[in-house]
Amino acid sequence: MILVTGAGGKTGKAVIKALVARGAVVRAFVRRAEHDSTLTAMGVGDVVVGDMNDALAISRAIKGTDAIYHICPNVHPHEVAFARLLIAAATGLGVSRLVYHSVLHPQIETMPHHWNKMRVEEMLFGSALDITILQPAAYMQNSLAQWDSMVGAGVYRVPYPIETQLSLVDLDDVAEAAAIVLTNAGHSGATYELVGTPPLSQIEIVRAFGQALSKTVHAEAETIENWEQRARAAGMDDYQRQTLIKMFRAYARDGLKGNPNVLTWLLGRPSTSLAAFAARMAASHA
Repeated sequence: MILVTGAGGKTGKAVIKALVARGAVVRAFVRRAEHDSTLTAMGVGDVVVGDMNDALAISRAIKGTDAIYHICPNVHPHEVAFARLLIAAATGLGVSRLVYHSVLHPQIETMPHHWNKMRVEEMLFGSALDITILQPAAYMQNSLAQWDSMVGAGVYRVPYPIETQLSLVDLDDVAEAAAIVLTNAGHSGATYELVGTPPLSQIEIVRAFGQALSKTVHAEAETIENWEQRARAAGMDDYQRQTLIKMFRAYARDGLKGNPNVLTWLLGRPSTSLAAFAARMAASHA
C-alpha cells in the first residue's frame, strides 16, 4: 500500500490517479473528511483524516503502508516541521520508502517555499530512509487561472515582465513520473528534475494558448501591488502573499529554467509540450 499525503489537492489527486492506473493500492491522508467520497471514487482504498502537525494522525496514516509520497500543502510556513514529524513516524514504524515532492531549484534562498523544501531534502539525506526526490517545474495547469481572461479578453496577466522565461511541466506527466518511481525499482537515492519544456517567455506561452484558442492573446505585466490587492481580496493570507511576491521578484530577476531530458527519460517518451497541453485544454473547454 502506498500512502499519499496532501491527497486532497490537485497534485495528490493526479498522483493517485496515476498510481491507481498502475494497479497500486493507495491510502490517502487528507485534512478534511469532505475529500473522502471523491478519493474513494477515484479508487483509493483507505482515507485517513488528520493534520500534518498531528504526530498520532501521521502515524495512523503511515502504519501498514509500504511507501509514502509526501506532498506538503502549497506555500506552507510549516513544511519543515511537517516533514520532521513524517520522517520520525516513518522511521519509527519501519516504513523506509519515501518519495518527496519538492520543487525545481530549491536552492534559491530568495524564494522561501523553495528554500524550505531544500531544508526538507537535507533532512531526508540525513535520515535512514530509502528516498527519491522529485523536483517539478511550475505546472502548465497554473496558467488556467487566466483561462477566462484569455478566452474573454485575450489577455494573460503576470506580475513580472512578459520577457521572463520559465520552464513548465504538465501535472499529468509529474504524476506519471511519481507513479513510476513508486512502483518500479532502481530509483533509490535519486533526485530528478521534472521539467516539461525548455525556458519559455510569457509571450511564447500566450502564443501557444492563442493558437489553441484560434485567437490572439496578449501577455501583459501587472504590478505586484495590483496582484497583491487581488490576492488579499480573494482571502490569501499574509504569509502566502509575501512568499509569492518574493517568488515573482525572483522570477523577474532570473526566471526559472530547466531541461526536459530527465523527465523524457523517466517517462520513456517525450514530455508533454505546452502546445499539446493548450490544445487539450481548449478541446476540454469546447
